[in-house]
Amino acid sequence: MTVTTLILLSVDLVAATILTVGLYYRRHHRRDLVVAFLGVNVGVMAVASVLGTAEVAMGLGLGLFGVLSIIRLRSSEISQREVAYYFAALAIGLVSGLPTTDPWPVVGLIALVLGVMWVADHPALLSRSRQQIIRLDRAIGSEDELRAELAARLGGEVTALVVQELDLVNDTTLVDVRFRAPRPRAQAPKRQLAGASR
Repeated sequence: MTVTTLILLSVDLVAATILTVGLYYRRHHRRDLVVAFLGVNVGVMAVASVLGTAEVAMGLGLGLFGVLSIIRLRSSEISQREVAYYFAALAIGLVSGLPTTDPWPVVGLIALVLGVMWVADHPALLSRSRQQIIRLDRAIGSEDELRAELAARLGGEVTALVVQELDLVNDTTLVDVRFRAPRPRAQAPKRQLAGASR
């Protein structure tokens, strides 16, 4: 095993730990996906290393990337955010496992992936944007009326909505709504109690 391979192995393990524990688990607290991300990352890196030493074309490694992602995405329902983390773990493992003589461009790519994930999933970024699937106790066919009803119930500005089910028999509406939550109100400073010690 060459020095370059050892460097990339170490970088991959550190990067995968930062991605899964430092970013994902710290923000979303789902232990099962931490195991999945780490396992997929190390597994893809190992397979890519074997493919590289066997002098198999890079296209086969990218094909493995696609096959593994399809299998994982079809096995259980995960959110779009988790899909992004999943592909980031795959990408880090793949670029770490491919043979190279200079590890530093690979290190730069891994740092870029981690940086993008840190920024894109930061709690402060688009923090007021929300998405919910809501079932209303009325069948509302008018989009304007539905938008006003949702805005009143959610207390925010409705930015987009998609009616998934309009049940005229049971008088209900199932809607996927995107909205902007109201800004949090600043708390007024507490008044000092009369007779408090100075």
